[in-house]
Amino acid sequence: AVTPRFAITSTGAQLVKAGELLKNNPSVYMQTHLSENKAEIEFVKELFPERSSYLDVYDHYGLLGERSVFAHSVHLDEVDYKRLSETNSSISFCPTSNLFLGSGLFDLQASKNFNVTVSVATDVGAGTSFSMLQTLNEAYKVCQLQGQKLSPLKSLYLATLGNAKTLELDDKIGSFKRGNEADFAVLDFNSTPLMTLKQSRCKTLDEKLFAMIILGGDRAIAATYVAGKCAH
Repeated sequence: AVTPRFAITSTGAQLVKAGELLKNNPSVYMQTHLSENKAEIEFVKELFPERSSYLDVYDHYGLLGERSVFAHSVHLDEVDYKRLSETNSSISFCPTSNLFLGSGLFDLQASKNFNVTVSVATDVGAGTSFSMLQTLNEAYKVCQLQGQKLSPLKSLYLATLGNAKTLELDDKIGSFKRGNEADFAVLDFNSTPLMTLKQSRCKTLDEKLFAMIILGGDRAIAATYVAGKCAH
């Protein structure tokens, strides 16, 4: 992957080279940080006054495209969403990082309205957990605060096939389709006494998944399979 830390730590010359690398190596990804908090956006304006927006900095240097993933993207306007959609670029929603830093609330519905692909991620920097269940837990709360709904099935999709599609790896991972790599985790709905109590009152698959997302964590991982072999 071509991975500029973000515009703030990049010079124009460096971004030119990043764009050239991406153009000359179409099979690689481009991943960077975009519009997580307002102070950061203002600093980018100071550094690149000739560009119309934070996203336009990356656009100018040829870093948008179907294999480009922009982490956070909390504070975007209509022009940004349209440009991401036009270039088939995607957003990676990092809720634990956004909440920990107090950066703002990601607008999942706006991304859907503009047909921008969204994945969900833990964020290795300011994220507070590597657990995808914990990440989905916080994603649900972010949507609630926005007056939006994130269903259990949509959550599960984002963490599995949705993420795989974002990386154009859905022909290998993300589902149990025949021929895919057998990399998966087995979740235990009765991993803790509280989970057992809650699950005993769940009547639908949606309810069972919701309880897993809200109450589950590392203890809910009963087994991990890599290439079809149990690794844990």
